[in-house]
Amino acid sequence: MAVNRDPILKRCRHLGISPAVVGIDKESKKNPNANARRKVSEYGMQLKEKQKLKFIYGVLEKQFYHYYEIATKMEGQAGNNIIVLLESRLDNVVYRMGMALTRREARQLVNHGHFLVNGKRVDIPSYRIKAGDVISLRDKSKQSVKFKDNVEKTKSRIVPLWLDENRDEFKATVTRMPTSEDLDYEVEAHLIVELYSK
Repeated sequence: MAVNRDPILKRCRHLGISPAVVGIDKESKKNPNANARRKVSEYGMQLKEKQKLKFIYGVLEKQFYHYYEIATKMEGQAGNNIIVLLESRLDNVVYRMGMALTRREARQLVNHGHFLVNGKRVDIPSYRIKAGDVISLRDKSKQSVKFKDNVEKTKSRIVPLWLDENRDEFKATVTRMPTSEDLDYEVEAHLIVELYSK
């Protein structure tokens, strides 16, 4: 499997997003002239929005394009549908629950089979959750110091409205599907649709 090894803070600075969006506490160095050096073309803006989403969720091009294809076949706006698909990935839900410090860590924890969806073990990070699903930590993993530390460190993280979380029991229920209004970062998803539909 391909792994993105780009320096996270440098990438955040280039894409104009806060490192907190990907779960990093450090602040990237401010460089006010970084993106103002030259005029960005329409294609450049579209590409940047696509790169931003791919970076935040840790998705590579082939998988991201697959999400675009699914989004265009769903009801509603394709741009918002892409965000719903990315937010409803199991690794993202684990990150949103506060069980992992970053989405990369969440992906690894899901891969190692620490989580259950409706009582069944799921080890696929891209597994799509649905409204009503209950995501919980395996009984064996509840004794782990790692998860207790993660929950302690992520206490201040705001849990999205579409998740009904119970941190004491290490579980959460998906009350509804996420929407673009629930995001904690700015993205213009319609630019991604314009880029792919050329």
